[in-house]
Amino acid sequence: MVVNKPSIFIYTYEPDREDLKEILAGIEEEGVLYEVYEKEQESVEKLAFEAANDSMLGSGIGISRKEMAMQMRLLPLGKNVFRLYNPSREALRMLGANSARAVKKMPFKE
Repeated sequence: MVVNKPSIFIYTYEPDREDLKEILAGIEEEGVLYEVYEKEQESVEKLAFEAANDSMLGSGIGISRKEMAMQMRLLPLGKNVFRLYNPSREALRMLGANSARAVKKMPFKE
């Protein structure tokens, strides 16, 4: 039997491994579970949209190379909560933390 745990889904296409580690660290700091899946090439908006809709928590992150987006379920495709291109390490960690804070209904970090 497969048991899905409430997790933030992260759908990636050729992510920078160091960038991914920073995003995951931000999620971990907030104490929320995550799952990372490699996908076929798609737009970062579509990756984030599908991740949010597939996640039991309704929060998803899409990563395509050096571009990232955070999406919440029920938002239309392309209406990302956050979208970053070639961000700093601090911005990456904040993206992960804010994805977790969204599901915990806490204010975002700035």
